[in-house]
Amino acid sequence: MACFLQIEELTKSVGDRMLFRDVTFGINEGDKIGIIAKNGTGKTTMLKCIAGQEDYDSGKITFRADIRVGYLEQTPPLDSSLCVIDACLNPDMPSAQVIKNYENAIANGTDAEIQDAIARMDAANAWDFEDRLKQLLTQLKITDLHQPVASLSGGQRKRVSLARIVLENPDIVILDEPTNHLDIETIEWLEAWLKRSRTTLLMVTHDRYFLDRVCNRIIEIDREQIYTYNGNYDYYMRKRAERIEAMAAELAKVKNTLRKEQDWMNRQPQARAGKAKFRIDAFYDLKERSHVNLTEKNINLDVKSSYIGSKIFEAEHVSKSFGDKVILDDFTYTFARYEKVGIIGENGVGKSTFIKMLQGLIQPDSGNWNVGETVRFGYYCQDGLQLNKNKRVIDAVTEHCEEVNINGGQSYSPMQFLQRFLFTPLDQQKYIHTLSGGELARLHLATVLMTSPNFLILDEPTNDLDIVTLGILEEYLSEFKGCAIIVSHDRFFLDSIVDHIFVFEGNGVIKDFPGNYSEYREYIKNVRSEA
Repeated sequence: MACFLQIEELTKSVGDRMLFRDVTFGINEGDKIGIIAKNGTGKTTMLKCIAGQEDYDSGKITFRADIRVGYLEQTPPLDSSLCVIDACLNPDMPSAQVIKNYENAIANGTDAEIQDAIARMDAANAWDFEDRLKQLLTQLKITDLHQPVASLSGGQRKRVSLARIVLENPDIVILDEPTNHLDIETIEWLEAWLKRSRTTLLMVTHDRYFLDRVCNRIIEIDREQIYTYNGNYDYYMRKRAERIEAMAAELAKVKNTLRKEQDWMNRQPQARAGKAKFRIDAFYDLKERSHVNLTEKNINLDVKSSYIGSKIFEAEHVSKSFGDKVILDDFTYTFARYEKVGIIGENGVGKSTFIKMLQGLIQPDSGNWNVGETVRFGYYCQDGLQLNKNKRVIDAVTEHCEEVNINGGQSYSPMQFLQRFLFTPLDQQKYIHTLSGGELARLHLATVLMTSPNFLILDEPTNDLDIVTLGILEEYLSEFKGCAIIVSHDRFFLDSIVDHIFVFEGNGVIKDFPGNYSEYREYIKNVRSEA
């Protein structure tokens, strides 16, 4: 296999914090590599360094001379002054300007301009490319080629950016959290394209199904180093557990040997000069190796819900529309105690509106929500943290809640409670606007759980949480003695927690399916095969 990219001794620090040190690995043609690490350890920074978007302290990044690279950022920067087709077409592409002129002539031109544009399309043999462009955008649910970029949602912007990368047909694709803000159908389309494509892939994602089905190598960043696993996510999880176990056994052996060597060093220190130098050197090497800390710091979600009664909520003939767009049409449902529901559907069909209506944040056009007296909502919203971002973390949280009472009256100060979410006293002095996406997600989760809610409403909670934190949150939710509604595109997350699914199909249609996401997909597959 040809080597497309070689990374040698790459080192990067931010201030006095080292992200990764002396990282070396190669990427060969056909590799599909997923990078995994906890938030704050430098995953996105490493991709930016490789893509040439950010400087690094030392090391060397070498692409093969003729390699074409496509790079998708977490929040792709698109020129808001452009329309969709202009944003999709790289000006350096062959036929790009010809296609733009043709589409503009069809939309706004005179007959003469249209005829001239058709002749130019013939001359450039651009028809196949234009058909491919339209087919691709249709698959990504972008139908208006002349829609202004400024009017696109976050999910639509990401789909346009994906279309541009696919059209460029790069040799290497670098993707940073590609599944964030995409609906499940689009994620599965991207998954299928990457699996059948010969394009080489380097990707950061927390989507475990995506990693499992697409990647043939996993690189983990841990304690400033990297560990490479030649397999998918499931293989990585098994081998990582073996690595941690072996490291723990080795550390125990080192400490045991160190105790013996310490006794030897302590004997007759005045005769130190007569001791074997190699043994003295080995002692100090052992001492340094014994300082390795294998303890993993994880968030502590030991927060019990408050009591919840038997009446949760009843929706009675609820309808809601925005102009011609119908969100709910005569929706009736009785929510049961301890029920955990996953909500899925395409972007823009009203999932977020639904959960805001339940909490009284948006009023229905008709019908009623009857919520039980004991219900205490905890809302993790897709719009992000509702705190003053120009304040320090501790100041903003103290304003939000001066004392945290959880688990039957146990009291914490905001400073103590934040430490359960990995915010050290020093971290709590940071201004909120300087926090990373992962830190903001942890802070958001902390503020939600401060009030011991018994009905959790989580709107896309997985977007900025790392895989380890997601696992802890899943374990917490599976044992949560309350109710939950979860809007998510993360199939692994839905499979782990929910007991049935609301499927938003558009035009006010909501179907209730008993089971988790995989069971729902199997049901749909069987229905289609029978048809």
